[in-house]
Amino acid sequence: MAHIQLADVRKSFGALEVIKGVDLEVRSGEFMVFVGPSGCGKSTLLRLIAGLEDISSGTLAFDGEEMNRLPPARRGIAMVFQSYALYPHMTVFDNMAFGMKLAGQDKAERDRRVRDAAEMLQLTPYLERLPRQLSGGQRQRVAIGRAIVRDPRVFLFDEPLSNLDAALRVATRLEIAKLHRSMHGTTMIYVTHDQVEAMTLADRICVLRDGVVEQIGTPLELYERPNSLFVAGFIGSPKMNFLSGPLSEDFGVHTIGIRAEHLSLGEEGRWRGSVVHSEMLGSDSYVYVDIGAAEPLVVRQEGTLTPKPGETVAVSPQETELHRFDSNGRALHRNLMKGAA
Repeated sequence: MAHIQLADVRKSFGALEVIKGVDLEVRSGEFMVFVGPSGCGKSTLLRLIAGLEDISSGTLAFDGEEMNRLPPARRGIAMVFQSYALYPHMTVFDNMAFGMKLAGQDKAERDRRVRDAAEMLQLTPYLERLPRQLSGGQRQRVAIGRAIVRDPRVFLFDEPLSNLDAALRVATRLEIAKLHRSMHGTTMIYVTHDQVEAMTLADRICVLRDGVVEQIGTPLELYERPNSLFVAGFIGSPKMNFLSGPLSEDFGVHTIGIRAEHLSLGEEGRWRGSVVHSEMLGSDSYVYVDIGAAEPLVVRQEGTLTPKPGETVAVSPQETELHRFDSNGRALHRNLMKGAA
């Protein structure tokens, strides 16, 4: 495991600055997730940590040792990419052992590490199969196993689930979470654009936007106390509802935000509007209500009984759960000031 520190790290490609002065600490044994929209710099930041890109300025250190000029092979990292990059003519066993073989690792040690990793990832029955005989999820687990056997200080994952279908993404996500626990606290950094992956895997999340850190915190901290409109709209599914203009004037701020579970429908309420659509998801339903805002309000309800499209309803917020944002999109009253209107 390694304690990772980035101090004012910048990366430019010619005149284009992609990473714009990132200060970040990844604690030893932590599962840190980088999340943000396409083009925010999350994969570039991961590649800087891996040594696959040179840092333009600033400092990267592992356990206090500067890594800026150290080649990737000497950093003690293992990386899992979006593509599996398996050798098609090699068995699962040989794919997992190949890196150790190139490094001159003893055959008995190679065998032990591969079999231990295969057991951990439920790949033991497939060790003699070729990659074409595996499902997408199994192939991604082989790629993860190939990283495990290297016994790295740091695991780096670059959108490893993007090529999998929805069911396999969930199953493999669980495998990665179990892997972190079983690896006795190995430091892991995981890049994704999927905030659900971020919320379910991370010890802490680093939200990136346009090459800068927007906010760092635990999943619950980001969900309950976002420090900007951007974070509030990016973290959480469905995203936070936002109201501005005349709809926020009563609260004395530029914009207010409220999550779907903190709204309720009834005969009386602060706002009235027309039902646009209802989504029934089994135990919960989401009702979309047009109250004249830029987008319909999303209201979460328990059960499957929902109003019909076109029906007029009243919507009430839990006012202690309102989020307030100034004209620059920065959060006010970040502790939510329970009891304040």
